[in-house]
Amino acid sequence: MMQKDVIIVGGGAAGFFAAINIAEQNPKLQVAILERSKEGLAKVKVSGGGRCNVTHAEFIPQELIKNYPRGAKELLGPFHQFMTGDVITWFEKRGVALKIEEDGRMFPVTDSSQTIIDCFLSEAERHQVAVFYNHAVKTIQPNENGFCINTTHDTFEAGTLLVATGSNPKIWQVVEGLGHTISKPVPSLFTFNIADERINGIPGVVVSHVLVEVVGTDLYSEGPLLITHWGMSAPSILKLSAFGALELAQCNYKFQIKINFIGEAYQSCLNQLKLLKQNLAKKTVYKSTQYDLPKRLWHKLVLASQMTQDTRWADMNKGHLEELARQLTEAIFQVDGKSTFKEEFVTAGGVDLKEVNFKTFESKKVKNLYFAGEVLNIDAITGGFNFQNAWTGAYIAAQNISK
Repeated sequence: MMQKDVIIVGGGAAGFFAAINIAEQNPKLQVAILERSKEGLAKVKVSGGGRCNVTHAEFIPQELIKNYPRGAKELLGPFHQFMTGDVITWFEKRGVALKIEEDGRMFPVTDSSQTIIDCFLSEAERHQVAVFYNHAVKTIQPNENGFCINTTHDTFEAGTLLVATGSNPKIWQVVEGLGHTISKPVPSLFTFNIADERINGIPGVVVSHVLVEVVGTDLYSEGPLLITHWGMSAPSILKLSAFGALELAQCNYKFQIKINFIGEAYQSCLNQLKLLKQNLAKKTVYKSTQYDLPKRLWHKLVLASQMTQDTRWADMNKGHLEELARQLTEAIFQVDGKSTFKEEFVTAGGVDLKEVNFKTFESKKVKNLYFAGEVLNIDAITGGFNFQNAWTGAYIAAQNISK
């Protein structure tokens, strides 16, 4: 049996961040990471298309929590303790400069996730953090000395345990065995599968700002929209998927969305189209793209309004005008399933938040048991927010463990 002071289950972002901070704040503690795969930090590697979206340039806690469908209330206090600016400083002190992109996402200036991985590995080595790869945890048993942890290769004993495995069903089962409640996991970040002639054959088309709502619910979002080979994606859709994770799972990912492509009310659009009918009388509607819409999408919406490529503005009847106004402001699409967004595997679900003390990230059920990251029932929209949750939880847990 191997003896350690602190064992961290999970060699991902939260695990390494916590281990380094514990060892740095209290060098006397023997800290070890147990990672189930042959190499850790896999999610860091693929994040942000291989660039690692470290965090988001939002520096006000009350604004930052708006990006968390689950965990917003619980994270407000922790974000006052360790925030975006603290993350930037932490990495800069270790030679990793970050940059802010136009949409607020933050990446290492190298544009490579390997920079973050190398930082973690070198810091872990410098602070003598032991990392055990290929050590999947099978059981965790509390004992008089703290915890006995059985892995696929060895048995460990430690006084303090931090679970930072992300969304791992097997670990959730183990944690449940320790007396914790697990909120049922469902996907939280996904794109919508839509088979519809209006978007068929135009993948890659981007509308810079749309309003989207799920019909028959209060779910609503706005932002850029991307038309893909299989349906729709980009922030407007991903935000809906995150905030509607539980509701959309209940309807088995079959539902309708209403899209306003131009941000104007139906009547206002109809009035504008009537003016265009007069002013552009001799031109064809098909070739007279309006509202700064991408041409290919405009063409599809015109044809969906029962017109042909040769229909002139002057030839438009009342039905044409009303239908085009509807397509532009109230277009209904049937969603039939979901697809994972790139490599961003984010799950709603995990350890019940009522069972965790968010001043320390320690379990209220089991003494000296801590949690950090997505193992908790906390998730965020895309843009660096899930990593920020990981850094904050890991840092605060590390502060308390190292005392």
